[in-house]
Amino acid sequence: MFDELINKLKNDTYITLETTPGHSPIFSPIIETIAELGLDKLVDAFTTTDNPLAKLKYNSLFAAKMLQERFNKPVIATMSMRDRNKIALQSDLLGANEVDVRAILALTGDPASISDQPHTKGVFEADSTLLLEIISCFNSGIDYAGKPLLHKSKEIYPFAVVNSYAKNPKTLQKKMQKKIKHGALGIITQPAYDIQSAKLLLELKDAANEACCNENRSAELILGIFPITKLRTAQFLSAHVPGINVPASWIEALRDAHEKGADEEYRVGFELSKNLFLELKALHPKIHLMTANQFGLAKNILA
Repeated sequence: MFDELINKLKNDTYITLETTPGHSPIFSPIIETIAELGLDKLVDAFTTTDNPLAKLKYNSLFAAKMLQERFNKPVIATMSMRDRNKIALQSDLLGANEVDVRAILALTGDPASISDQPHTKGVFEADSTLLLEIISCFNSGIDYAGKPLLHKSKEIYPFAVVNSYAKNPKTLQKKMQKKIKHGALGIITQPAYDIQSAKLLLELKDAANEACCNENRSAELILGIFPITKLRTAQFLSAHVPGINVPASWIEALRDAHEKGADEEYRVGFELSKNLFLELKALHPKIHLMTANQFGLAKNILA
């Protein structure tokens, strides 16, 4: 299952769909919605998020296990450094390994200060490269302290993330290099909103891989897409989310459409997003689609 996914990432088209477990002890309604829409037939894998924005959600590892069992497709489970120390990270990986949750997206995580849980404190023993190092240790048969595991773990497949925009592009290249050196096989970008930005990201990825060639390490870039169908979403992403650049032309088009009504606003936003998806897929068919669980929108983008 995972070998096939990595082969597609390196040599074929590769499309993943993000799922965000809810503030609920039940994940199955999300699974049923995906099944009803036939989304499992339109993607190569799913991802599960890990308490995004430090808001309490259903566990990403359990959600990944349920998705894999239902659809027989690999799932990349997110693990955040915000909520776990070295012991908890390794313990979760050990348990996940036996039930074949073995593709892991390593994130530093959003700050605990924005959590919906009162007086929450972040752990943050290190950034996401620590988790990548732990995975490398496990794949070598040892824990992070260098002690041999009683039974060797099945291979774990590490993924990482990077911003899609920076005033100094070399900053992005250095971040890519750091994650490649620590073993990331795939690097998912924040949403990209124009072809030129995507082309630059691909150039930076090539340069980062070249810089790591002496260590026999390389990674594929996976272009993130987050469809925008509302003016306020475009304005929020542009103003408040670091590492994302929403073109002024998108905001202007959505502003004009907004004045004509909600239906026109959605139509214009969807058209911009669908065209972007097709253009990016033609440029580099390695895509990660994020829709904040708007699965009907995801189907219309992918169909």
